[in-house]
Amino acid sequence: MTDSVVIDLGREALLTVLLVAGPMLGLGLAVGLLVSILQATTQIQEQTLAFIPKIVAVLGAAVLFGPWMLRVMVDFSVRLLGNLHTFAG
Repeated sequence: MTDSVVIDLGREALLTVLLVAGPMLGLGLAVGLLVSILQATTQIQEQTLAFIPKIVAVLGAAVLFGPWMLRVMVDFSVRLLGNLHTFAG
């Protein structure tokens, strides 16, 4: 296995991780920002207030984007295992 193959494989793995985690992280970030703005405008400084909406948003994103995330991971795995013979020799 050459250096370029390892680098390409690592790049593709990182891209897959970013694609799979992106929707959940993005929605968690957006909900956290909205809750922070709400807390700042109403001057409610309860630290635990932001956790429940973020958890619900991430869970909702996992349910909504779950089939797509699974398809992306399965496609990556199929490509990885399909090209295993080229990596070994």
